[in-house]
Amino acid sequence: MAAASGRQTGRPTLEEVAARAGVGRGTVSRVINGSPKVSEQAKAAVEQAVAELGYVPNRAARALAGSRTDAVALVIPETEARLFSEPYFLDIIRGVSGELAEADKQLLLTLIRSEQERQRFEQYLAAQRVDGVLLVSVHGDDPLPDRVRALGLPAVLNGRRSRDESVAFVDSDNTGAGRTAVAHLAARGRRAVATITGPLDMHVARCRLDGYREGLAEAGLPADEALVANGDFTEEGGRRAMRELLDRRSDLDAVFAASDVMAAGARAVLREAGRRVPEDVALVGVDDSAVARHMDPPLTSVRQPIEEMGRAMARLLLQEIASPSAPDDQPRRMLPTELVIRASS
Repeated sequence: MAAASGRQTGRPTLEEVAARAGVGRGTVSRVINGSPKVSEQAKAAVEQAVAELGYVPNRAARALAGSRTDAVALVIPETEARLFSEPYFLDIIRGVSGELAEADKQLLLTLIRSEQERQRFEQYLAAQRVDGVLLVSVHGDDPLPDRVRALGLPAVLNGRRSRDESVAFVDSDNTGAGRTAVAHLAARGRRAVATITGPLDMHVARCRLDGYREGLAEAGLPADEALVANGDFTEEGGRRAMRELLDRRSDLDAVFAASDVMAAGARAVLREAGRRVPEDVALVGVDDSAVARHMDPPLTSVRQPIEEMGRAMARLLLQEIASPSAPDDQPRRMLPTELVIRASS
């Protein structure tokens, strides 16, 4: 068991990795430091042993050896089309790049769209070409955060994979966002309040759905699963979900969409169906992005401080690079949300 001082951590040693992999200590060191002078068979055995034992290389020793790169990777597992079409990602990048520029660090933006690209990126990390990794839009089953940590690099997530997240993260009050949106709609006299969720393999989407349900209960409104439609944080996903909702409950009078982009898709379908916003159907989104401000009518939205989240992620990562936390005591930050009322509700 680890001592209270954190000095005796019981972490696996380089020798234990070597024994598990059936190779010498020097081979393990070469693999961890990205040397090409290792056979593929030995490299695979060492990487497997590192993953099984949860070995974390001594970053402090590497820093003393002058191996810092002054570069940070920002990983977004999305296509270029989605990256540049959704304000959320651009605001995160703006916050991260601004904070890293002030610290004189280089930003490496990486899109991962396939398993092959993920494996290639892991090989890049194993060569110690960056000092830390920021990850955005992480799904619940994504192994990359744990692989980054197994390679001995600090990592900070934008959001969480679950309530029990073991990696450092910066998140916003997503449950509160759903609860606040429903409370606002109920206060405006809406009684058949629907929701369009994000992808439910993402913790952020499940939290916003939980908040929606809590908001219904607090307002004394009945919960009806016919008023819940799954989306995917895209405009087309919002369109599909809105059509489903109108087919199921044509009497709905309000919609809480778990993102502004999905709300824009829902707004288009409501217009096609001859439903006026907000007279017939009130509409609320999340993010308070440029999409919300430019919709017709302008969209009521739960604001999360996206650019500040990016800055907070970068600050946290820089702190972890300078002074690593214990694996079982990873830092986390929760930022508040705020309802911005406009003409759509």
